[in-house]
Amino acid sequence: MLRRSGSSFEENDFASLLKACIEGHRLAQQAMFKQYFGFVKGVALRYCASYEESEEVLNESFLKVFQNLQRYDPGQPFKAWVRTIVVNTAISYYRKNNKHTRDRITLEDAPVPKFDDHTIERLTGEEIIALLQILKPVYRNVFVLHVVEGYNHREIAEMLEINEATVRSHYMRARTRLQHLIRQYYPDLFPGDWELRSFKQNEN
Repeated sequence: MLRRSGSSFEENDFASLLKACIEGHRLAQQAMFKQYFGFVKGVALRYCASYEESEEVLNESFLKVFQNLQRYDPGQPFKAWVRTIVVNTAISYYRKNNKHTRDRITLEDAPVPKFDDHTIERLTGEEIIALLQILKPVYRNVFVLHVVEGYNHREIAEMLEINEATVRSHYMRARTRLQHLIRQYYPDLFPGDWELRSFKQNEN
């Protein structure tokens, strides 16, 4: 049990930890930061092009968490509440830094490879994040908001301040781009292409 200025909290007792954080106890805030660092970092990474960007989103997210703890409703899961803050912070970061940048990555003219949605389940979390970070920011955000967070196209359009038809287009482009990236970086997940690759290698 940790004490400060006559107050106490237990790191494993969420109610006392929350109360101490709301009262501004630095040790309690450090304990909460430590407990939820991995979770917040994981959410932030899905929306950012690099670990450096994710650090900015992470720090800003925790600042907002601590500033708004008194508004948290104990009736809802704390992680869900924190996730909402992180997602909104990431979207705000995108609006500020990436909204008007041009896409430096173009889609290949090659046809979309045969792709089973279960293929992506064979990749690790770090591998998936690395592929997402290659995508154009708006493609990445649309894909993650729809596939991971479960927002529909209308909701995403409102969040990103674009029209719904554009959201649908960005989602399809993101999915197509990911298919090509998986084929490029993890060709072993496409055993049907082995014979074709072998033929091309021998031809060269």
